[in-house]
Amino acid sequence: MSERADVFPSTGEVARLMREMDWSKTPLGPPSTWPASLLTIVRLMLSSRYAMWMGWGPELTFFYNDEYRRQTLGNKHPWALGKPAGEVWAEIWDLIGPRVERVVATREGTFDEGLLLFLERNGFVEETYHTFSYSPAPDDAGGAGGLFCVVVEETLRFVGERRIALLRDLAASFGPPKTVAEALIALEAVLTADARDIPFSITYFVDAAAQRATRVAQTGVGREHAGAPPSIDLTDTSSGWPLAQVVESRAPLVIALALAPAEASSPWPSGPWTRSPTHAVLVPIAQQGQDAPAGVFIAGLNPNRPIDDSTTSFLVLLVGQLAAAIANLRAFEEERKRGEALAEIDRAKTAFFSNVSHEFRTPLTLMLGPLEDLLHSLKTPDDFREQLDVIHRNGLRLLKLVNTMLDFSRIESGRAQATYEETDLASFTADLASNFRSAVEKAHMLLRVDCKLREPAFVDRDMWEKIVLNLLSNAVKHTFEGHIDVTLHDDADHIVLRVEDTGTGIPESELPHIFERFHRVRGARSRTHEGTGIGLALVRELVRMHQGSIEVDSVTGRGTAFTVTLPRGRAHLPDASIVAPSPLVTSGRAAAPFVEETRRWSTAEDLATESAAGANARSSIPPAAIGALPKARILLADDNADMRDYVARLLAPMGDVRAVGDGEAALAAAREWLPDLVLSDVMMPVMDGFELLRALRRDMATQDIPIVLLSARAGEEATIEGLSQGADDYLVKPFSARELVARVRAVLALRRLRLEVEVARGRLRTLLVQVPAPVALLSGPEHIFEFTNAAYESLVGNRHDILGRRVREAFPDSEPFAKILDNVYTTEERFI
Repeated sequence: MSERADVFPSTGEVARLMREMDWSKTPLGPPSTWPASLLTIVRLMLSSRYAMWMGWGPELTFFYNDEYRRQTLGNKHPWALGKPAGEVWAEIWDLIGPRVERVVATREGTFDEGLLLFLERNGFVEETYHTFSYSPAPDDAGGAGGLFCVVVEETLRFVGERRIALLRDLAASFGPPKTVAEALIALEAVLTADARDIPFSITYFVDAAAQRATRVAQTGVGREHAGAPPSIDLTDTSSGWPLAQVVESRAPLVIALALAPAEASSPWPSGPWTRSPTHAVLVPIAQQGQDAPAGVFIAGLNPNRPIDDSTTSFLVLLVGQLAAAIANLRAFEEERKRGEALAEIDRAKTAFFSNVSHEFRTPLTLMLGPLEDLLHSLKTPDDFREQLDVIHRNGLRLLKLVNTMLDFSRIESGRAQATYEETDLASFTADLASNFRSAVEKAHMLLRVDCKLREPAFVDRDMWEKIVLNLLSNAVKHTFEGHIDVTLHDDADHIVLRVEDTGTGIPESELPHIFERFHRVRGARSRTHEGTGIGLALVRELVRMHQGSIEVDSVTGRGTAFTVTLPRGRAHLPDASIVAPSPLVTSGRAAAPFVEETRRWSTAEDLATESAAGANARSSIPPAAIGALPKARILLADDNADMRDYVARLLAPMGDVRAVGDGEAALAAAREWLPDLVLSDVMMPVMDGFELLRALRRDMATQDIPIVLLSARAGEEATIEGLSQGADDYLVKPFSARELVARVRAVLALRRLRLEVEVARGRLRTLLVQVPAPVALLSGPEHIFEFTNAAYESLVGNRHDILGRRVREAFPDSEPFAKILDNVYTTEERFI
């Protein structure tokens, strides 16, 4: 044994087996006869931490160390020790034998990196990858006594890299958004391209409600394969695939394929291998936001790899990618469908607005035409003419709104066609701007126009009119003092129109949205809250049709500047859209609705005059319809001047009417004047009707003033919202004059009744204070003390803390008395 210990000095398991082995039964004989070179190589090999094996002698008797045993031999240890190398690795000798023979014959080493070897070391043919070097093992005479091998098994690295590459390819195939069906096709393509880890697969989507699974994808197996039925009843346990178990457990399940419904005539596909899979893994496909899986992925396993945690983890990652892709694509499909639905709604809305706007123009024409003839031909009384003027102005305003809606809907639907003609744009723009001069000067501001161009420009004249008129109207609306400048000039390449004001400005946060359709700056100070919110959006689209751009610069409180830039010349315009120039005529008809509207936007100084005029105007409602009520003080808030005049004229016989243009002015007037009634529009600049209502209710001096809201928002929800905010009444526009008067009269009558009750209650309290007998006043079913005189307080022990408290709370021991009060309150019968 001591001799063996010298030969095999290592303490490892393999060294122990070598010491115990009867080497005389091998071609090498006992260790005492071994050449020194063999002993040296064996000692070196046993002491190394690298995996090594050696073949010595003609039969290449097999030696190896502990690391080789652990990495490579598997269940061939310890049988392989002392056996011929060709017998140990008989299954791969056809591949490595020629390398061994060449090394022994030529005494030159070899090197292989990641060589695929199918080893039978664990009871099955196993796919492995090895990097190794064969070197000649010298004998004592200097010849080749055998073969020496240093080897590193890299199976896990190679298989892992292969699986990562497959996952990467799968993720890339799911890349750009597509449909779920296309994602499943991509899954099939990736798994078919590299079937080494998954020789076949079947994907089922599950309908939990119907308890049925439907095949949606497969690789390796044909559509008619017995093991891949098109659909599976989850309640049928004889179906072969335990899908119901996987759906219920929501966990992967490994099964032997002998349990699957494969038939002898339909063997399982082997993919690139020579053997068919013996096992499969069923993995649930998670469904985002749902407990039940979206489906089950069935993977036939590589028959040449062990079924371990790495295999299951790889499949879980693969199915996780599939589940994420399905969830994302379903969400994308839903979003796309919503987008298509919204687009369809938008198209329908655009068509509707276009059609309705077009239809509105006919009756408006038939209304405005005869009305204009009437105004110009009849010698009507002043009050009658004034009412006709109001009708005419608002008819023009309605026509302007209809035309704006029609223009915008045409652009959105792609039906707007521009025709460009050579135009003296400087004169044209100056004439358009001059239409606003009287309205601007009436508002005590300056309009400065400076239009100079070196040459004519090519524009669609109707569209250019709308651009200039909208920008100027917008400037007047938001400017209260200072000036409005309109400049037009050109440079080498562009024509630049700039409309600049010293108005209220636009908050920086609102600037990115200012050209969005229907967008309105909330809380912005303006002369009126009225408008569609599409004027600037229309201007942007009209500028774009000229291949130009529009920008806005603004500083809150200092003003705003809109800059329109158009390319010079005609090279940027389609030749088919350029027409011969016509005489330039500016009739002012297009500007009339804009100018008439701006003239009615009054300044603060004008409001007092309008208020007095409205209060003293004659009403169109007969006195009998108004009824006999004491004169009342009525505060009216509306940003539309014509509406203020109209309502003030209706209510003038009922008392003193003051009219203001916004909620902030109304709040100041209410605190100073203390009206008997506040009549307010809901949609107003600076402070709207609801904000005014809340402010009045918070103030002790004004909280009891009746408030009636006027609004264009119809419907039960709007009325409930108004009343729930604390309004006494809510009137929807358009309303009849008689309805308005009747509602106001009823609210005023109720207020006067309340005041009379309060006066009567005050007199009663004054009387009861002087009564020598104890007196207390209780209110409500809970009998809350509202009043006590001195005699009553003395009777109950000078209790001064009972006011505002319930009887049962103030006197816990007075239950019999409280029950008497309950009976009196319920039956309304006296108790003596």
